[in-house]
Amino acid sequence: MSETTELRRIVRLLNTTLDGTKQVIVSLTNVKGINFVLAKIILNKAGINPNKLLGELSDEEFAKIEDVINNSDKYGIPWWTMNRQKDPKTNDSKILIGDDISWAMTQDINLMKKIKNWKGIRHDLGLKVRGQRTKTTSRVGRIAGYQRKK
Repeated sequence: MSETTELRRIVRLLNTTLDGTKQVIVSLTNVKGINFVLAKIILNKAGINPNKLLGELSDEEFAKIEDVINNSDKYGIPWWTMNRQKDPKTNDSKILIGDDISWAMTQDINLMKKIKNWKGIRHDLGLKVRGQRTKTTSRVGRIAGYQRKK
């Protein structure tokens, strides 16, 4: 049963174009929302060797990776590795990838603006949100400093 599978140079996985000549664990980190630790856990749960090249994987293995990401609670992935912990609406932890992360962040910021909490007001005014200094930084459009008389 020696199958000769041809190496695919470009692979489409999770709505992302990936390089098939790299290792699976390295290629998965190029998907927005998946870091190295999460990629290692996903491949462990899917039963795929992380050092294998991405282009050598079969279609069943690609389907298994997508299934592990979409059904992370079924495979017992720890909540602290997920990038969406305790969703405000459902209180579930899940893995968001690609454009879903940007959409969720936009929705969270719009909710903060709507309920007018401190972070929402700062976002609305275009100021720093996380407690950074504003006295000397983020002076867009204004001239700051001292000019000597001539």
